Amino acid sequence: MTYKETLYFVAKCLTISLEHKNREEIEKQLQSNNIDWDAVVKVSTAHYVFPALYCNMQRANFLHYLPEDLVTYMEHITNLNRERNEEIITQARELNTLLLANNISPIFLKGTGNLLAGIYDDIAERMVGDIDFIFSKEDYPKAIIILREFGYSEVEKREYYSPSNKHYRRLQKENNIAAIEIHSEILGVEKFRKEFNYSIVEKDSQVIDEVRVLSYANKLNLSIIAYQINDSGFYYKTMALRNAYDVFLLSKKTIAKEAVNALDKLTNPLNCFLAACYEIFSKVNSLKYNNTKATTSYLSIFNRQFINPKATKKRQKILKIFLFTKLRLNILYKAAVYKKYRVWLFKRVSDKSWQKEKLIQLGFKK
Repeated sequence: MTYKETLYFVAKCLTISLEHKNREEIEKQLQSNNIDWDAVVKVSTAHYVFPALYCNMQRANFLHYLPEDLVTYMEHITNLNRERNEEIITQARELNTLLLANNISPIFLKGTGNLLAGIYDDIAERMVGDIDFIFSKEDYPKAIIILREFGYSEVEKREYYSPSNKHYRRLQKENNIAAIEIHSEILGVEKFRKEFNYSIVEKDSQVIDEVRVLSYANKLNLSIIAYQINDSGFYYKTMALRNAYDVFLLSKKTIAKEAVNALDKLTNPLNCFLAACYEIFSKVNSLKYNNTKATTSYLSIFNRQFINPKATKKRQKILKIFLFTKLRLNILYKAAVYKKYRVWLFKRVSDKSWQKEKLIQLGFKK
């Protein structure tokens, strides 16, 4: 199986619990006994959907088509992830109780927010890193003080920290499984912040079992934003199946096209990702998008990447250099305008450990 065949196979497998046509097609593929399971494991693991793949296969009663040793391994990983997510949910609820007791209402975001909202049939499906939540501008500094007093401290101990204004530095607490990210902003790219921020998402946020999370429409939008904007996916025009799977599930709870269209400058990059989801999930109705010149161009590049891997690798390398340069120029601009960035930048470039790390990256030291 080529990379494209494997990616599309894994993607379609993620829909078989809810899409009858895809379920029938996947069963025929499985019956052909022509699946490269090593490739499937590699792709599903790289995209953080390995447990979700297992859960969908199990619900469809397809596990007997898979090699026995693979089923055993998948079950083991899925059980571990379920146990981790149970701990994350417990930790998130503890944080919620603490903050509400101090008259602060957090809105839980991303993976943890989706777990708390119950969008998965099995909580083991979603692989989660940190616990992300966002606060109003007024509550943001209060939340930091309360959480630090509760025992949370820096994951990375340093003498200086980046003055990033998207979220506070990552904190952790002893004997807790997940680090936390306290957000004042959702987007890393400042030009989009006016149309997707706390004030906007708070208006139609929902409380589920005493925990505040985003509306389903904004959950869907954030699932795309996290990759397309914050991780520069719109530039690379590649796919992130974990985000796409969340979009697919949320498209069963809200109208995807309407959610994306409710935005302004963000509509095009989000609509393009929706178009890619429609493609890889085999034209699922709930993922219908606005067919525009922009989406046609986007899908053309998206599909072309699979045809010529060498050209794709070269293109992505150029993009990486471009984005790296853009980021560094932005840092220099901020350092020229804001004192806190100047102080941070001076400490950063003066740091011997940082200098050594960069020399190693450039190949001057081992």
